[in-house]
Amino acid sequence: MNVSPPENLRDILHKSLAKLERFEECALLDYPNYLNLGDHLIWMGTILYLNDILKTKIKYVANLTNFSGEAMEKEVENAPIFLSGGGNFGDLWPNIQKFREKIITQYKDKPIIILPQSIYFANPDNLKRSAEVINQHPNLILFTRDNYSHKIAIENFCNAQVIKAPDMAFEMLGMPGLQLNYKPKDSILYLYRQDRELNEKFSPDAIAIPNLVVQDWVSFKWVYGHPDSKFNQSIATLVREFWQRGLKTPDDWISRQKWQQSHPYIAKFNGMYNSAIHRKSWSFIHSGIYQFYQHRLIITNRLHGHILCILLGIPHIFLPNSYYKNEGFYESWTKLIPFCRFVKEPGEIKSTAKEVMELFPRGML
Repeated sequence: MNVSPPENLRDILHKSLAKLERFEECALLDYPNYLNLGDHLIWMGTILYLNDILKTKIKYVANLTNFSGEAMEKEVENAPIFLSGGGNFGDLWPNIQKFREKIITQYKDKPIIILPQSIYFANPDNLKRSAEVINQHPNLILFTRDNYSHKIAIENFCNAQVIKAPDMAFEMLGMPGLQLNYKPKDSILYLYRQDRELNEKFSPDAIAIPNLVVQDWVSFKWVYGHPDSKFNQSIATLVREFWQRGLKTPDDWISRQKWQQSHPYIAKFNGMYNSAIHRKSWSFIHSGIYQFYQHRLIITNRLHGHILCILLGIPHIFLPNSYYKNEGFYESWTKLIPFCRFVKEPGEIKSTAKEVMELFPRGML
């Protein structure tokens, strides 16, 4: 089969996003104020692209709960609004979609750019209502993350400019210092999501592989605290950073301290609006990298498990989720990555794992 070097995906991302105007400044909304490491990878790729490639100063940042229109207007009176990408455009994650539509409705006087999203509406009526909101905005660009989503957007959002692009996390491809000097164990990790995107056919019991470790993102074990309570957040931070990510996991803590202090990109956060949240995302991402480096092979039903493996050059098996998102993304962008296989049936995983480990033993990628 033809193969494609992972770095090509960053080039494709740049070509897609090159259709954007160059803005001196912007607002960036929908910061992932939660512990899904995939969305922190998206965020990091986004701020690096805006800062390094588009040369746009991010003057205001907010999440769903702390957004203030008054504060945003003070910082970026006439600048465009960027909305973070991901897999939450539709009715599967309604709170985020409602926030997105609120911004689109309230700010028809500003350009709005929605970064690469997977689109899924289970209810056609919800899609129709969303289309009515989007089509009323006079200057909206929507980047779609796979062929299915692109088709939905073209057919329904007739007043938006629709462009297909890979995930923003691919801006991190080729970034120095992501690889850790760590010898993997003989285990295989099944990064296993169990939320509303779970395809129940791929339960751990259906994967008969020795040395299988079943986990979701390690971050999901941490406490985070209620986002609207500063006191609650302070207590949660103490527990998370000093116990869960410190005394309880000293090897991870030592590795993270070295990575955070010595990485050549760490200075990029200096001078950014609310640099602390970008540093927090950066710190969280290390934990996902450290989690993956423990194992010789990754099996994942999470899209950003697949993407993180590509960023790190780790051999892996990619599984379907509850709708077309995973397979659609794979078919659109990553099917030529040599050290990945997409498996549609549980019975094929064991033999595929054997094949991938023989072809791509860790340390040879």
